[in-house]
Amino acid sequence: MIKSATKTALLLGAATIATMAAAPAMAASHEVGACLITKTDTNPFFVKMKEGAVAGAEANGINLQTFAGKIDGDVETQVAAVETCIASGAKGILITPSDSRALAPVVTQAREAGLLVIALDTPFEPADTADATFATDNFKAGVLIGEWAKATLGDAAANAKIALLDLNASEISVDYLRDQGFLQGFGIDIKDPTDIGDEDDARIVGNDVTNGNEEGGRTAMENLLQKDPEINVVYTINEPAAAGAYEALKSVGRENDVLIVSVDGGCPGVQNIADGVIGATSMQFPLLMASKGIEAIKHFAETGEKPQNTEGLDFYNTGVELITDKPVDGLESLTSEAGLGKCWG
Repeated sequence: MIKSATKTALLLGAATIATMAAAPAMAASHEVGACLITKTDTNPFFVKMKEGAVAGAEANGINLQTFAGKIDGDVETQVAAVETCIASGAKGILITPSDSRALAPVVTQAREAGLLVIALDTPFEPADTADATFATDNFKAGVLIGEWAKATLGDAAANAKIALLDLNASEISVDYLRDQGFLQGFGIDIKDPTDIGDEDDARIVGNDVTNGNEEGGRTAMENLLQKDPEINVVYTINEPAAAGAYEALKSVGRENDVLIVSVDGGCPGVQNIADGVIGATSMQFPLLMASKGIEAIKHFAETGEKPQNTEGLDFYNTGVELITDKPVDGLESLTSEAGLGKCWG
């Protein structure tokens, strides 16, 4: 049985929602309860993640509730969702934290109440705030597109003018991992890997935030073009931001002479590689993150055992693939045609 809660419902109060959730739980007490809490329900990445969780729940007899923030960074809604899950008697929570530090107290409360908490895609800070993390190696994802961009530019990389289009000010873990991975792959030294913008390299024009959506990507690109209209390399936190950056570049006739790289590997983003909008992207697998998370909650409910991989660690790397139609020597990659056959699987 799959149930969804919206922002409006959450604002009615966690206690009210918990009361409503309790009735079906008592009617089917044999079912294991679980919650999926994503940053938004509009970003295609989280839509695919929800598909994986729903399918996994149906296959494993899990009673799943799903929640999402209105926008990236909507901590209030995610806090209320965690409180609702605790009150409903759920055995576990899968969550992509909008703010990996601000959510730590309520997640700790959930674990103290006996719930298994698994971070999906975005690690908490510190990572052991959750019981486990099922995610992409976001630093490696950044390194791959950085290495590709550097190799593609060749000697011109030494004089590149780079714009960095990040997520937002509140969520820094995925931001700095991808951002700093890209810079390292491009050959730029980082003074402090936890501080976006803490670089001395003159090739970096600047950073701006996008909130991970197309409108934000367009605005951020416009802002950085005002700072330096000769930008020729654009790193973006995800593919919706990349699409917005492309539109901003197109409006000033620069769409064909700027290299755009990104991370995510959703079908629309891979199609944008085929269409020449994005040069390369690093593909993630959110459906796998969610389905494996559901399996872990079921196992925990049945045995009390928390997930650990073969190395005894609580981080599960769900993989990353470089997608481009312009391969470079020394970097393994898939074409956009091949990528469309496995996007976000």
